[in-house]
Amino acid sequence: MRWSQTHIPTLRETPTEAEVVSHRLMLRAGLIRKLSSGTYSYLPLGMRSLLKVIGIIREEMNRAGGLEVLLPALQPAEIWKRSGRYALMGPEMIRFKDRHGKEMVLGPTHEEVITLLVSGEVRSYRDLPKNLYQIQVKFRDEPRPRFGVIRSSEFLMKDAYSFDRDEAGLAVSYQKMYGVYGRIFARCGLSAIPVEAETGVMGGKDSHEYMVPAATGEDVVIRCSGCGYAASKDKFLSNSTQTTGQSPSPEPKSSDPCPKCGKPIEVLSAIEVGHIFKLGTKYSSILEATFLDEGGKQKPFIMGCYGIGVTRILAAVVETHSDDSGIRWPVSIAPYPVVIVPINLAEPSTREAVESLYRELTQAGLEVLLDDREVSGGVKLKDADLIGFPIRILISEKTLQKSSIELKLRSETEPTLIERAQALPAVKKLLDKESLLVG
Repeated sequence: MRWSQTHIPTLRETPTEAEVVSHRLMLRAGLIRKLSSGTYSYLPLGMRSLLKVIGIIREEMNRAGGLEVLLPALQPAEIWKRSGRYALMGPEMIRFKDRHGKEMVLGPTHEEVITLLVSGEVRSYRDLPKNLYQIQVKFRDEPRPRFGVIRSSEFLMKDAYSFDRDEAGLAVSYQKMYGVYGRIFARCGLSAIPVEAETGVMGGKDSHEYMVPAATGEDVVIRCSGCGYAASKDKFLSNSTQTTGQSPSPEPKSSDPCPKCGKPIEVLSAIEVGHIFKLGTKYSSILEATFLDEGGKQKPFIMGCYGIGVTRILAAVVETHSDDSGIRWPVSIAPYPVVIVPINLAEPSTREAVESLYRELTQAGLEVLLDDREVSGGVKLKDADLIGFPIRILISEKTLQKSSIELKLRSETEPTLIERAQALPAVKKLLDKESLLVG
């Protein structure tokens, strides 16, 4: 792709609305644009990275036996009233009446919808287990949307739902998703910590959140270096109360004892990127979603729920992969892994060399962006660092006089001069090296 043929509106100044690193850089690098409070448009580069995240999720979910579906975002309020969550969701649920006076909601999640769907389609224990997932827009009327796409009113989620015949089956499904989530986040370049968590309005018994340590994270992770215990703040307080019989300090301090081994804990700010739950029969019992067991008896499905904040992944990556110059994308989800930066394209020999290299790399199947703008080399180099392409190739009259090109990894400070003839194998080797860093 040529820069002149796409749309990459980089900004020199930071918008005043941006509070955290990811929000600032996603706006400045031309990945997103704000429409209104809590709603964002994804521009071409942002969309490319988002689709790569989705591709990783689909690949790992499909490999684990997940079956992709698409459920309605527009839902009748009646099913939420049946489950008892219509009142529990509070003002965050977007509710309205259609032209016929029927109460409707914009789905903040899909437990009721998927339970009713499976109830009408799966009749026998022979059809179990099942794991259905979707990648869908969710809506929540946030009281205070902030931090760009980290806390927004409209966002993209992957939610999966497992259906089993018994608790033993749920344990297998849950453990499988536990491992899948670890692989998804690692492939996206995130060091996500699975922590014990409360189930909240989702219900059920056991749950784990996946937290990415980040200085500007809204959530808190409690971790013990002694025994490996890790929990959300609410779960830590609950565990501590159960262990000691006394309520600990309410935001917890690093001097507090671990409820498992008693050693001091550490408190980390973090961004939640995923949450998995053992729902059990919470929804299937209420909504009368049953199957026939071996003895011909009706039994409620044993369910699990597994969510990933797809758009949050991008923000978490930018928060944890950036420096003073801009983003430092992992190869796996970079909008383009390689950018070619020519200096003085008006010079015929330079243009010929640039076009030759561009053809060579693209014909080899590499995703390359050619910066063919008529702007200064300084502007091109600053934009390349701001956007964060993993590999930058600089070509100028100076490098061509030595029959060379300049290669630079975004993750390193100094470029390397290599022979022009070695460009393709050198780029492939660097891409492989960078890919190994993200699982």
